[in-house]
Amino acid sequence: MSEPLNPPSHGKPRVRFAPSPTGFLHVGSARTFIFNWLYARRNHGTMILRLDDTDVERNTDASVNSIFEGLKWLGLSWDEEYRQSDRGTLHRQMAETIFQKGMAYRDFTPAHTGDSERSGAQGTWLFNPGMRELSQAESDLRAAAGETFALRFRVPRDAGRMVRFTDAVYGEQVKAGADIEDFALLRSDGMPTYHLASCADDADLRISHIIRGQDHLSNTYKHVLIFEAAGFAPPQFAHLPLLVAPDGTKLSKRRHGPVVSVTTYRDAGFLPEAFINFLCLLGWSPKNDRELMSRQELVDAFSLEGINRSNAVVNFKESAEASTVAAPKSDVPSAAGNPGLPSPEEMFDPKALWLNAEHIRGLSVEDLSQRLMTIVQGAGFSVTAEKMLRITPLIRERIKLLRDALTAADFFFLKELSLYDPGELVPQKGDAAMALKVLQRAKEVLANVEFKHDPLDQSLRAAAQELGVKAGQMFQPIRVAVCGRKNAPPLFETLEVLGKETTLHRIEEAIAKLASA
Repeated sequence: MSEPLNPPSHGKPRVRFAPSPTGFLHVGSARTFIFNWLYARRNHGTMILRLDDTDVERNTDASVNSIFEGLKWLGLSWDEEYRQSDRGTLHRQMAETIFQKGMAYRDFTPAHTGDSERSGAQGTWLFNPGMRELSQAESDLRAAAGETFALRFRVPRDAGRMVRFTDAVYGEQVKAGADIEDFALLRSDGMPTYHLASCADDADLRISHIIRGQDHLSNTYKHVLIFEAAGFAPPQFAHLPLLVAPDGTKLSKRRHGPVVSVTTYRDAGFLPEAFINFLCLLGWSPKNDRELMSRQELVDAFSLEGINRSNAVVNFKESAEASTVAAPKSDVPSAAGNPGLPSPEEMFDPKALWLNAEHIRGLSVEDLSQRLMTIVQGAGFSVTAEKMLRITPLIRERIKLLRDALTAADFFFLKELSLYDPGELVPQKGDAAMALKVLQRAKEVLANVEFKHDPLDQSLRAAAQELGVKAGQMFQPIRVAVCGRKNAPPLFETLEVLGKETTLHRIEEAIAKLASA
């Protein structure tokens, strides 16, 4: 086998992520980037980002921006960056090299019509004998006369000729040359095909390992032929198992909608480190079957040997597949949330939510507070860094996503509480009269107490004793009055953050609700 013309130095791997900018950044593409990145960092290699943007009819600036936006959020850097569209001369040079060796030929047929060979597997088109067997002299004359042509690879069709490679995940792969069509290297407009451009760039950039989705496995036979014809040893291939929906279908932007977009997870409030952790567990596992892992732990544990062959299921609910998560920012501050949208439990894989909650709990209060601040202010709420720092430890155990802060802690940000049922003010085994009595006494006590945890605790427990009610019957009406619901963070810490003025105002409003009920 030939040796690479420009072999990687010192045996350190050079890997690449080569997305086509024809849509938003897909979670499967993000996983491919992450696995390449982990392999490069684990082995002190080079990570390359190459935009395969030669499909001018489908490429969009919005897609390019989506790719960079998604990768920026992941926070995983790359070492070199290229655009395939800037490298057309290199692609045509490789095509010319292969042509001059007699391993490619001009095909002047506009399409697969007429005298074609269809003896491939399942009757697929293989080549046009009239074009494949055209003499060099006649081919040159027709080209010189300006007749358009595609340049096709002359696939070896000798009896017993096999194309083979060893995949790091799927093992030995073999296909008869006679079953591979004479694929195009250059289109009739002179533009390079994906196969040619990809291989030319991989060879020129000295890519040592091609780590990509399993859907490219069938292309690899053609790529092996191109590398060898151009005088390069093929890189090591490692194909990743597909990501599939619960029904077993391949995750698709068209079929499954925003749930397959990286920015959907970002906008829903996932931490990038938790999202990376989740994607790594889709088709790969460490030797000790750990699940909760930091970025450095993933780097230290990653290997191609840990990649599974079976497709990985992303367990979202099919009914939520075409929905979106984040409402327009102007709609977010509503304390009622967005009832028309699916819940996170419906939208996302339960393991993704669990990992995110665990990563949230693993952050320092200071770090989490800064991240929540961005979400809260982005939703239109005004909150100081000092106040957010005090709120954060009260809700850290109560949220799975960063955006959950908008519902778990909305009463800290709202000037006026949203409407709630006055019946919620009534304590367990009590009645409206008890609730009214408790709130009236709480108003008197809280007006004259220092708003710190211990004084609040002591004074309200003493008030409960005076009234002859249980502590829980004292605390529930106050909690609902100041938070607008029963399910809320610890009461005394909540009162401390809300402050005396807001607390007394909300208790007065609750008393008025009960009085008018």
